[in-house]
Parts: sequence; C-alpha cells; structure tokens
Amino acid sequence: MPISHHREKLLNAIIYFANNTKYCGKTKLYKLLFYLDFTHFKETGHSVTELDYFVWEHGPAPKNLHKEFAQQPKDIQEHVTLIGSSDSFIGVKARKKFDEKHFTKRELRILKNLCDIFRDAKAEHMVEASHEIDKPWDITNKTNGMHALIDYFLALDNSPGEITKEEAKERIRDKEQLESAFK
Repeated sequence: MPISHHREKLLNAIIYFANNTKYCGKTKLYKLLFYLDFTHFKETGHSVTELDYFVWEHGPAPKNLHKEFAQQPKDIQEHVTLIGSSDSFIGVKARKKFDEKHFTKRELRILKNLCDIFRDAKAEHMVEASHEIDKPWDITNKTNGMHALIDYFLALDNSPGEITKEEAKERIRDKEQLESAFK
C-alpha cells in the first residue's frame, strides 16, 4: 500500500532526528517533532507531519504516534527500531536512509536548525524549553489541563517573520478546498 506524502515526511523526519541527534529516545523525538511542526506552522500556516500534539507531563506529545510506536505498524518497523524497555529509556534508531526529496528547503532548514540546537540535549533538559511560560504547552495546560489538544494557532505570537492568524486560516481553508477537490 502506498504511503501518503505526509506519512513519508513523518517517517523521514524521525530518521533525520534519530541520525542527527544524541540520546534520541521517544520523549526527545516527540519534542523535536513538535518544534518542527510548530515552527513550520508559525512560518507558513501548515505543519510538516500533520500530527496533533497533546499536553503530557513531559511536554507536548503526538498521542497517535505514541500509540503507533506501541503497536509497531509495518511502515514504522521498516523505518525505525525502538531500543529498550518501557521501564527505561526507549531509543529510536533509523533503519532506512533519510530521503530529503520529501521536504521543502524551508523544512530541511528547520530540521537542521533543530538538530544544531538540540543535538547533545537529553529529553529531561528539553523540558524547560517545551514548558516555557506563555508558550503553546503552558497556555493549553493552564486553560484546558493535562491531555488537552494543543492548538497550532498558539504558535503565532506576532514574532517577526511569522504569518498572521488570518493568513494561517486562509491557507488552511485553501488546503482543505484543494484536498476536497481531489477526493
């Protein structure tokens, strides 16, 4: 069965992070994917992987990917290996080579920048960054509590170079119209 474009991006982003950072376990990976998606959304109004992130104790987590790691569907098994037990660190090791053809130049830049910043960081040292006051995880936790969905629009904070909420909404509508036209 063919894999969707966004699924290819997700699998290859996992491979990239596993190959280009130290101590890449599930928790660190979840944070890196969150930063990838929310940084890209801030710049373009679209996430890279189309994952939804939720407020968990150790930071933002893609609940569906977490479930998939437990179930190990075929495409996950073909792309990565999880090393360790559920009681300790669970490392993520790439089984396939990273394929950059699935990414735009912007997405590749964000992937590289995140690896440059967090290459040597352990997950527990990334908690402070992901729990930063008045950022998406913190705002969602304060307003909706643990396990709540984190809204991508919370990434927009009027920083230079980011799109406006109106532009993001328009791009989402355009994308939905395109997708419905090809169904």
